[in-house]
Amino acid sequence: MPARWTALVALGLAAGAVSACERTDVGDPVAADVAVPATSTPSTRAIPTPQTELTEPGIVSTTRTPVPAGEVTCEPPNPPPVGVTATVADPAAPKITVALPEGWSTSAGEGDIGAKLQGQDGVWATVTIVRTQLDPAEAFEKYVNDAMAESEVSSVSVLPAELCGYSGQKLLGTRSDSRENAVEFADRIAHIWTNTNNYLVAVHVEGPADTPGFEPMTSPLMADFAVVLP
Repeated sequence: MPARWTALVALGLAAGAVSACERTDVGDPVAADVAVPATSTPSTRAIPTPQTELTEPGIVSTTRTPVPAGEVTCEPPNPPPVGVTATVADPAAPKITVALPEGWSTSAGEGDIGAKLQGQDGVWATVTIVRTQLDPAEAFEKYVNDAMAESEVSSVSVLPAELCGYSGQKLLGTRSDSRENAVEFADRIAHIWTNTNNYLVAVHVEGPADTPGFEPMTSPLMADFAVVLP
């Protein structure tokens, strides 16, 4: 956000006493103090009050060149051994293929959830595909704010994570309503244009904070994922 300048206006009013001659009918002229009002002249001084510009990481220019239907616009250099393709009912939405971690199961989602994945020890993941009217920075900021609002105590770290020319971020966070209910989570989010609409894609993995060996940011689900346009 550019620095804003606040103008402070001070109005100065000066009155000067000057010596003048007052004419009388009899006698010599005598000096008299006559108050002569001075013209009020406003004095304006601009004082800069800069505000720090918070630039969202991972933002790149959105390319809006028409792409043929069925085009693979992002394909990881090292595709996972087993992948899960997430789709939603919206015919204009992209199809997203993520890695299926070893030993995990998967099931179909509903609504904006394109796929559900279930791990061990209470660890789980989802892939959501949501149409958005927001630009990448606004969409990412809203996503983070919504994530933090889910619990009274929460923290989120944000890292840039562009994806095949799409704006993207990685999030690492914790939240809890109590120590017993503390969870750790990670998200891989991307802002994808599909010829007609913008979509916010989010791969979310979450588990209890005390789960042995659970490091959400190192999950295969945080790797680059494949994108196919409708």
